[in-house]
Amino acid sequence: MHILTVFAISCYMATFALSAPLPERSALVEGPEFQKIVQNCKQLTEKILLSIPETHKSCIKTETLQLNSTDNAQFEIMRSRLGIPSAPHIKALSENVTLEDGLRQLYEGLQTYRALLSSLKNYPRLANKDRVTELMADVRDLAIQIKEMLKIVHPQGSPHPTKPSAPLNLPADYEFQVAAHLTLVDLQSYVQDLVRFLRTLDRSTEVETES
Repeated sequence: MHILTVFAISCYMATFALSAPLPERSALVEGPEFQKIVQNCKQLTEKILLSIPETHKSCIKTETLQLNSTDNAQFEIMRSRLGIPSAPHIKALSENVTLEDGLRQLYEGLQTYRALLSSLKNYPRLANKDRVTELMADVRDLAIQIKEMLKIVHPQGSPHPTKPSAPLNLPADYEFQVAAHLTLVDLQSYVQDLVRFLRTLDRSTEVETES
């Protein structure tokens, strides 16, 4: 009987551990206001990921520059010469990475991409600026939503309101196309990582599973 009791308690504890909330998931994060923002972010990330291929087509005419090509690594040597920073890494939440830290990383990364897109939009020989302008607006809106989450998590602090400058060295049309290509490839990867980050905050998936 004693062995059965211990086994039952162990099973209960294991079940409890699996259903325990993630670190940093406070009552504020579980609340409807925060969760509404998470859903807004998910919609914006979907919109951005759908927009990137069309934006790529509108900017880039060189056939060797393909968005999802396995040969993209060969253009990395031009990154520093063009002035494009390496894609920022989104760290998963852990004991060493708080929710506030993670949200700040997301915000800063989105501001960097917004600045890069602004530099591309201002290239004088870009014929169709509308796609870049629309994508830049969506990135801005996503950054605003991340900032709203930060305000809920840490009302006393907020990210720096100004976006970082990202001057690009674009002496000719080919350099512009490579810069646009690398920026959009990086942005696509970054937003895909951001989607995975949002899944750790999304309470709706848990509710669906429970029901």
